Amino acid sequence: MWGWTDSQTGKEYAIIATTNSTAFVDVSDPVNPVFLGRIETAAGTNFWRDVKVYNNYAFIVADNVGSHGMQVFDLTILRNGVDPNLIFEGAQVLKYTGDGGSGDIVIGSCHNIVINESEGIAYLVGCGSANGGGPIFVDISTPTSPTTLGDYTAAGYTHDAQVVTYNGPDTDHTGKQIFIGSNGNTDKVVIPDVTDKTNVTLINDFTYPQTAYAHQGWFTEDQRYFILGDEVDEQSFGNNTRTLVFDMIDLDADFSNAALLNTYTGPTLAIDHNGYVNGNKFYLANYRAGMRVLDVPTLLSSNNSASEIGFFDTYPSSNSANFNGAWSIYPYFASGNIIISDIERGLFVVRQSNTLSTPDYNMTNSFSLSPNPTNSVSIIKSNSNTSINSIQIYSITGQKVYDNNNINTKEFVLPLTEYRSGIYLVKINGTTTKKLIKK
Repeated sequence: MWGWTDSQTGKEYAIIATTNSTAFVDVSDPVNPVFLGRIETAAGTNFWRDVKVYNNYAFIVADNVGSHGMQVFDLTILRNGVDPNLIFEGAQVLKYTGDGGSGDIVIGSCHNIVINESEGIAYLVGCGSANGGGPIFVDISTPTSPTTLGDYTAAGYTHDAQVVTYNGPDTDHTGKQIFIGSNGNTDKVVIPDVTDKTNVTLINDFTYPQTAYAHQGWFTEDQRYFILGDEVDEQSFGNNTRTLVFDMIDLDADFSNAALLNTYTGPTLAIDHNGYVNGNKFYLANYRAGMRVLDVPTLLSSNNSASEIGFFDTYPSSNSANFNGAWSIYPYFASGNIIISDIERGLFVVRQSNTLSTPDYNMTNSFSLSPNPTNSVSIIKSNSNTSINSIQIYSITGQKVYDNNNINTKEFVLPLTEYRSGIYLVKINGTTTKKLIKK
C-alpha cells in the first residue's frame, strides 16, 4: 500500500496492492471512499505486491508471479473519476522488464520497490530470478522511459529497504545516496553507499540478538536512529512484539554491540510488519494487533515502556502471533488521515482521535437555509440588512469542499447536485454556520 496526493486538486488517494491487482481509492472524503478502478496483475496472483509513487506515477512490482516486471501508471488519470469498466488497462499501463539488450538484467518478479525521490531512482529488491535478490537500480526520472543502471549482489538478498540522500550526523557521508536494507533470513541489515550505481561500496552490515527474519525498518527524521522490525521473532522465540532501535551516529562504527540502543516490547504477542516514521511518531502495521503508534522520543529513551500512544485494532478477535490483520500503513497525508491495509478486511481510513476540526459555530438566525434537507439546491437568504459576502462549505470531517468570496447579495443558491449524500457545514461571512443535509 501507498498513497498519493494530487498537487493540483489536493485530493488524497489510497493505492492498495492486492493478490491479483492494484486498486485505487479516492479517500479525500474519508467517510465516503470511492473505488475508482484497478490495474490487473501483469502475471500471476500472489500475496506479495508492492507499490510506490514518484512524480505523479505509480510503480508496481509483484513477487513469485513470473514475468511481471514493473508496471508504471500515470496517477493523473484518476482525476477523471471512476473508470467505466473499473479497470485501467492497455496504453494506460506500461510494463517494464528491462532495457532488452543482450546480457541486460531481466526484471520478472520482485518482492518490493523503494524510491528515493530526491534522485529519481527506483530500487527493486527481492528480484530473485533476476540477480539473487539484491537491489536493481532503475532510473525513473522520466517515468514512462525507465532505464536500468545496474545492480548490487555482493550483500545478497534484500527483502525491504529505505534509500535516503544522507543528511544525518555522520558527516563523512553527507550528500551520498545511502541504502539500508533488511536482508530477511540472512539475519543482516546492510548499509551500502549506492551513489555510484556502477561502483557500490558496502559501508557496513550488522546483525542483532535473536534474529529470525530481518524484515523492514525506517530512519528517524534526523537519520540518526534506525527502527527495525523482525517479522518472525515473535513466533520463533515467543516474545511480544519487538521493535529494535539502532543508534547510527557513525555509519562506519562496529555495530556488534554499541549500535543497538533500545528494544521496545509491545503489549501483545502479535507479529510486526511494516513501520514508518512521520515526525515524532512511528506507525507500525502489527498484523493481528492492527496499527500501533509509538512516540519516537519515548522509544529512544532508556525507559521506553510507555512508547505506545495510540492504536487502531483492525483484527479485534485476536492478538496472537499469526499472519492476519494489518499489513501496511501510509501515514503521510496532509489531512492527518491514515490508511491501513488489512489482509482480510481491506482498507481502513482512520485518524487520531479528537483531531477533527471545523470552523467555530455561531448558530444565529441572521440567515436562513432552505430547503434543508435537499437533494439538489438550497438557498441562503439574509433575514436582515446583512449581505451574504462569503460562503464556505465543509464536510463533516472538516474538509473544505466549496469556497466563494465577494458575493455581496441578499440571496444565494448553493449548487449541491454533485455533492454526495451526507451532512455539511455551511459557513456564511466567516461568522455564521448552518448545518445542511444533502439527501
